[in-house]
Amino acid sequence: MASRSFLILILAGGLISLIAMGSRAAFGLFLEPVSSDLGWGREVFGLALAIQNIVWGLSQPFASAIADKYGSGKTLLVSSLVYAAGLFLMSQTSSPTELHMSAGVMIGLGLSGTGFGVVIGSVGRAVAEEKRSMALGIVGASGSLGQFLMVPLGQAFLSGYGWSMALVLIGLCSLLMIPAAAGVTGRAEDSGSIGAASLSAAIREAAGNRSYWLLFMGFFVCGFHVTFLAVHLPAYIVDQNVAARYGAIALSIVGLFNVIGSLSAGYLGGKYSKKYLLSGLYFARAALFVAFILVPISPLTVIIFSAILGLLWLSTVPLTSGLVAVLFGPKYMTTLFGFVFFGHQIGAFLGAWLGGFVFDLYGSYDVVWWMSVALGLISGLLHWPIQENMPVQRAAATG
Repeated sequence: MASRSFLILILAGGLISLIAMGSRAAFGLFLEPVSSDLGWGREVFGLALAIQNIVWGLSQPFASAIADKYGSGKTLLVSSLVYAAGLFLMSQTSSPTELHMSAGVMIGLGLSGTGFGVVIGSVGRAVAEEKRSMALGIVGASGSLGQFLMVPLGQAFLSGYGWSMALVLIGLCSLLMIPAAAGVTGRAEDSGSIGAASLSAAIREAAGNRSYWLLFMGFFVCGFHVTFLAVHLPAYIVDQNVAARYGAIALSIVGLFNVIGSLSAGYLGGKYSKKYLLSGLYFARAALFVAFILVPISPLTVIIFSAILGLLWLSTVPLTSGLVAVLFGPKYMTTLFGFVFFGHQIGAFLGAWLGGFVFDLYGSYDVVWWMSVALGLISGLLHWPIQENMPVQRAAATG
């Protein structure tokens, strides 16, 4: 019976991650058509998605704490409704303010409950330590599969119906998250998992832990990377005189290969040091960006870049969330990962907004590409000194 409940949890949580993260990944396709149709520079749309990411990050710890206290299913239900409403309102936008409120604030709030945070916490509490990393990898792979499926679907909607109706159709797809929310259940207090005595104690413990702050800063870089690329890579490809369809192809390939990357990270994270795997991922990203900057852009190089990037894309999620569980136990990992995820979303805000700002200022993304290289190197170094074990005092107390 327990295995059946866990299967339902994985399937329901995976479907929610697939739809929420997949449709979010398709937003970059709308930058150029929405900006051109409404006569805006790219900074307007970039700022809307920057707001989305910072609102998501700010509200994630609260959504996570609510899920820990009152149950994941209720949190997911409300968040799914807000997410769908944001998509429908975004389809009717006619001013920057309306875009910033719908695509920015509302979808950002919806993502705080439907993104990885709440689902990861439920899964992390429901599985034994030796299998946790792999289970988290499956959740991450679901979001990546969503990117692989939803980006070409979004491109098909755009080509066939225009950007407004395309967003309506994506909004209809997002309604599938509502029944799926019933399959993701559980509260921290009911789990019996290892962790601090209370939610407030868990937060205080994390706030005083140096490794937790290093994880926070390292995940900031992940947010900068993935959001800059998700929002601006399709437009960058067009700027390099490559056909627009390769923007959708690139994001779709990233999603497909990150299914492999997330599952591999989950498997490897159960056998080897998570912090060293994370350092390797960030160093590899920096090297990949340098190669993409220096090599002439063509359909072939876009495909190769996207495939390698996919292996490194959200492979950070099972490793980062797994480290949170290693450091503090799985009981309150929903909330504690939520605070780390806030760091991710600060980076995401800057990646989305700076991409548009720098392009409008210089007519090029070169500055942001080189910033991404430097940040990758910094993040690789930040993970190195993390202490990959539970604090001794509580480990002894719970043992």
